[in-house]
Amino acid sequence: DIKKDISDGMIVILRVTPLAQKDVQLLKSAVNDLYEFTASIGGDIARLGEERIVITPPKVRIWRRFFQS
Repeated sequence: DIKKDISDGMIVILRVTPLAQKDVQLLKSAVNDLYEFTASIGGDIARLGEERIVITPPKVRIWRRFFQS
């Protein structure tokens, strides 16, 4: 469902904490699969804090500028 939503042009924000609490290896595998899929369609993927990842469809980029005080 996630891959279809991304292919359909949706921006997806996933909360990964529940899967991390159950099986870290499964989480790593799932995120790697989503990373490879997203790269293959020209989308973007990034961590959004400690609990979430954001995945964008093609032609949508994630801004990655960090501020330091």
